Amino acid sequence: MARLALLAYSLLFYLAMPLVWLRLLWRGRRQPAYRQHFGERHALYRQALRCGQRPLIWLHAVSVGETRAAVPLIDALLEAYPDHDLLLTHMTPTGRETGGELLAARPERLTQAYLPYDLPDACGRFLDHFQPRIGLLMETELWPNLIAAARRRQLPLALINGRLSARSLGGYMRLRTLIRPALASLSAVAAQTTADAERLQQLGARQPTVCGNLKFDVTPAADKLQLGADWRQAIGPRPVCLLASSREGEEALLLDALATVAVADLLLVLVPRHPQRFAEVAALLASRGLSFCRRSSAELPGSETQVWLGDSMGEMAAYYALADLVVMGGSLLPFGGQNLIEAAACGCPLLLGPHTFNFAQASADAIACGAGRRVPDARQAALAAHALFAQPADLLVMRAAATAFSQAHRGATARTVALIEGLNVKVAQATHETPVSPCGRRVRGRGER
Repeated sequence: MARLALLAYSLLFYLAMPLVWLRLLWRGRRQPAYRQHFGERHALYRQALRCGQRPLIWLHAVSVGETRAAVPLIDALLEAYPDHDLLLTHMTPTGRETGGELLAARPERLTQAYLPYDLPDACGRFLDHFQPRIGLLMETELWPNLIAAARRRQLPLALINGRLSARSLGGYMRLRTLIRPALASLSAVAAQTTADAERLQQLGARQPTVCGNLKFDVTPAADKLQLGADWRQAIGPRPVCLLASSREGEEALLLDALATVAVADLLLVLVPRHPQRFAEVAALLASRGLSFCRRSSAELPGSETQVWLGDSMGEMAAYYALADLVVMGGSLLPFGGQNLIEAAACGCPLLLGPHTFNFAQASADAIACGAGRRVPDARQAALAAHALFAQPADLLVMRAAATAFSQAHRGATARTVALIEGLNVKVAQATHETPVSPCGRRVRGRGER
């Protein structure tokens, strides 16, 4: 039954490929990067795309959030396995751009590529070309043909930083004939929380391990924090509210709400989640007659500026360092919320809308410790902002709680590296090589003293 389900899935995927290509071309109109590296999406390589001939660890981080979350793990793996190189794959241009920053800092040991579409031939070519020793899939990247191709090649695959919301579980359960064998064939599963582990096990994972959320181990870049501090000094003491990583429709909701709840001298900073929406949000602000400026113009907000549009990439920590209060994007409408952990790491008080199922445990923990507050809608977010700006002492308490919350949940990287070390030992034993521990010391075999 599972084999027939995989065959049907593959046939449908092949039939859908013309629509996939058209979608790429369509998105390429707004983001030309979608039209680049097209061959990689089918595992067709025009040149030797490889770090070298050393053993290769492969890490798949689909887009920006996963790539940023993987930074501490990448650093730890490169340190733990000095005789290995690392392949970083993505699915989106923005993820690849974010990964490119890592590549620039470590060019001798990192390679980047797009993960090919989940077609049997493409997945086989990809694995045969790079021949990784271990594969690591971030969060919920469950591609049946990719996992099947790895299983046929006896390549250990691990799902790391795994998460699965109750809503996603319902969707996957409808495809359980296809997904359950794929998840069950993974060599290891590192879940973010106990609830994630239970849902992944219900879907088919074998003995998932709770390792925590890698995002807690991400340290905001010092240069970005300094940039935010410089902005703060230039802008002055006026209150700053940030709508971070906003999604479609949320900017209009908050603008409407703030229009009825006056916060004296407020500067609203809008940072859309996706760069293709920058122009759309600028047009929205212009249509409302608001005084605004754009980060891309290199113009800082003046005393009369009502809104600053953060139309830049890679500067989220700077916006957090500037803000007095953050309304978390993706939570005012049912998108599931965005990464509140990075905001907490920068000491930002948080207002969370009703929709945070993508970060359910982190949201609940942030609220429980006083780092965040739940608001039912945009109007209540505006009212909460008004009340907090009127009571600066409350903001200071929330800021301290956010920092403490961030620090208390660190450690996922070390636990994940320990799990990967176990896989590395198994691979070495299967290939009759000497396994290496994260300290670089030879691991003794059975019977050795």
